[in-house]
Amino acid sequence: MSRFRWLSITIACFLLALTTTNAYAQTYLFQVDSLDVSVYANTDGTSSIDYQFVFTNNPKASPIDYVDVGVPNSSYSLSNVSAEIDGSPITDIQHSEYVSPRVALGLGPRSIPPGKTGTVHVRINNVERVFYPSTAEGVENYASLEFSPTWFGSEYVTGSTKVTVTLFLPPGINPEEPRYHAVRGGFPGSAEPESGYDEEGRVFYRWTSDTANAHTQYTFGASFPAKLIPAESIVKEPPIKIDFEDICCGAVVLGFIGSFIWGIYEAIWGAQKRKLQYLPPKISVEGHGIKRGLTAVEAAVLMEQPVDKVMTMILFGLVKKNAAAVISKDPMTIKAVDPLPEGLQEYEKSFLEAFNKADKKERTRALQTMIIDLVKSIGEKMKGFSRKETIAYYKDIMERAWAQVETADTPTVKMEKFDQYMDWTMLDDKFGDKTREVFRTEPVYLPTWWGRYDPTYSSSSSSGGGLHSPSAPSSSGSGGGMQLPSLPGADFAASMVGGIQNFSSKVVGDLTSFTSGVTEKTNPVPVSRSSNYRGGGGGGGCACACACACAGCACACAGGGR
Repeated sequence: MSRFRWLSITIACFLLALTTTNAYAQTYLFQVDSLDVSVYANTDGTSSIDYQFVFTNNPKASPIDYVDVGVPNSSYSLSNVSAEIDGSPITDIQHSEYVSPRVALGLGPRSIPPGKTGTVHVRINNVERVFYPSTAEGVENYASLEFSPTWFGSEYVTGSTKVTVTLFLPPGINPEEPRYHAVRGGFPGSAEPESGYDEEGRVFYRWTSDTANAHTQYTFGASFPAKLIPAESIVKEPPIKIDFEDICCGAVVLGFIGSFIWGIYEAIWGAQKRKLQYLPPKISVEGHGIKRGLTAVEAAVLMEQPVDKVMTMILFGLVKKNAAAVISKDPMTIKAVDPLPEGLQEYEKSFLEAFNKADKKERTRALQTMIIDLVKSIGEKMKGFSRKETIAYYKDIMERAWAQVETADTPTVKMEKFDQYMDWTMLDDKFGDKTREVFRTEPVYLPTWWGRYDPTYSSSSSSGGGLHSPSAPSSSGSGGGMQLPSLPGADFAASMVGGIQNFSSKVVGDLTSFTSGVTEKTNPVPVSRSSNYRGGGGGGGCACACACACAGCACACAGGGR
């Protein structure tokens, strides 16, 4: 477990200025509009801390002229501290005389006046002695990092605060290796953090809440393989001494046992579900407005439809565009036309390239890569847009597409509408049931592309569009002709619905395993929660406040001072 001492900041809470004749007290009252901190676990066994605060000073308060920033311990150098106020460098950086270890930032002429807003940015590099052996369940030889962003006295701070805490772990971690710790302190954001890789290949965990406050202590943490940092940089735990005071931990132990039992139950059903969640959490971060112009396949990914259904939609799209044909369903063999028609989507081209691979394992990897690239492209397209509003928009398109099919007057028109809107109707979670209901009793006039999808039928026409009656022969310019077999509506519906199941069994294989290969790249980190501390709750373990008696504690007093 990490003993990352609480990094804390207090803003000019109580400054007594003396003169030769009288004394006056400054009054501090402010709002922390946002608090954004990134903590980097470096490969050399040090950490770097990057803090950004946006303060709004109360109109009736004194200027904010000093900022005290807590440091995890004394193993740092002032030469590795830099800071800015509204983009201008802060040159007055000293050890705080109020609380140690802490850095004092003098804002000088850039003090934040009453009623005004200021942004303070602080960077502290090469802080040592911040990693401890992990006590996470189910792992061995792990190191960990725990971090509590600053909090202020409730008498000095007002309003809510947007809090964002990001822990960057050392590069080189395999997707299944890291663990995040359960947040302590009643953080109002999601219990499951956003996770992914940054541009340097670091796994990160990010917790965000717009409704947090700046006067409550929240504690975040993560564990990772100890081999990624030098062994000598990990602070070894002192031996645990059991005495009467340890009775205070008894209730916590009982709670831990209950949590462990619940964790086993949660893991049984939660692990499989997690592997199917391939959509990156960042796409779920709400923007504003609807992203129009997505294809039905892209909308299906945004809705996080099962990947076998997504790929079946791609297959149908290629068949309808006369870009490919199913030669055999067992084994599944798909042949692309040469040359390919213009205007294909990149994911459609990648899909066909995957089926050019004879080796089944290579094909599986290529299909997983295709889905990964598709998910990433949708992430780029969704930047700044609302996923919730966008999904509602495409569900409305889906419902209107079904309405067109269901209200058609004749079987011919019904099939024309189904052929026209099939890609959108496939977005429906109940696509199978609705297809069976719509075509339950009526004969089906097969579209001309049907023979390219179902090799057990054939069509004399290789062009897309148009319909063939099962009872009417089709003819070519040379005078030859072929008659499509009659297909009852129930059989057609069964073939449509079975297409997804057939694709899954013949190509995808085990859906969970296949999707897991996608998830580890697009939503990579197994976010298994770990109670990575001993006996501790709230203030640092065993109600020990700032004098820790348990090996799981790493307390640092917060509040007070300036």
